[in-house]
Amino acid sequence: MMEIEIQHSDVYALALHHRFQWEEAQQSYVILFPEGMVKLHGGAGEVIKRLDAKVTVADVITDLKTAFPDADGIEADIIGMFELGLNKGWLRKI
Repeated sequence: MMEIEIQHSDVYALALHHRFQWEEAQQSYVILFPEGMVKLHGGAGEVIKRLDAKVTVADVITDLKTAFPDADGIEADIIGMFELGLNKGWLRKI
């Protein structure tokens, strides 16, 4: 696994040839790509749906802290989602 240092000033978007959507049958957000589909658990979809190739990691953290004020340790979870998404090839840095 690559060692990736996520910076608060970084901007990310979904990787090329990947599509993010709500999947009613799965009752969850998914990422579709040519090789298949991944079902996103928990807050992963909340992170991905905020990525528009303009917002920074800090913007996403601030937005999610506001949306989920009772979620302890949310910043570490968000950074972890960025790391996972990059390692899996779901995200790309802009």
